[in-house]
Amino acid sequence: MATVNKNLSVYDKETIPNAKDFRFGIVVSEWNTKITNGLYLGAVEALKDCGALEGNIVKWDVPGSFELIYGSKKMIATQKVDAVIAIGSVIQGETKHFDFVCSGTAQGIKDLNVLTDTPVIFCVLTDNTLQQAIDRSGGKHGNKGTEAAIAAIKMAAIG
Repeated sequence: MATVNKNLSVYDKETIPNAKDFRFGIVVSEWNTKITNGLYLGAVEALKDCGALEGNIVKWDVPGSFELIYGSKKMIATQKVDAVIAIGSVIQGETKHFDFVCSGTAQGIKDLNVLTDTPVIFCVLTDNTLQQAIDRSGGKHGNKGTEAAIAAIKMAAIG
């Protein structure tokens, strides 16, 4: 496993644009709330650390990861954001539902990136176990929400 004993959320602020002039949307799945809340908190902390103003961070909740696509689309259309972070967590179960949700969500977010001028950052954990999700949402491997926030800042700066 590539992430064993690594914290992937360490970033160099000197290499990241200041986020004070950007407006960010964060769409968060209510499924696996313990995980998605950790990702959300990591994203907000990183955005603020890099200069984003609290009033320029808009959060919407949606029922599950599949709904992140529609929530992100509506946020782009109505909130004048410079980037959207789509936060979700899908954990492998006993059926193929995991595969369909993961694939559909990834493809839908990819489609938004192709069809709109607003970057949508994929921050959806697709883990085999709950422990893997915990480890990546503020645990021993850092916080993928932090990484998504840094990506959102960099992509907003391109626009």
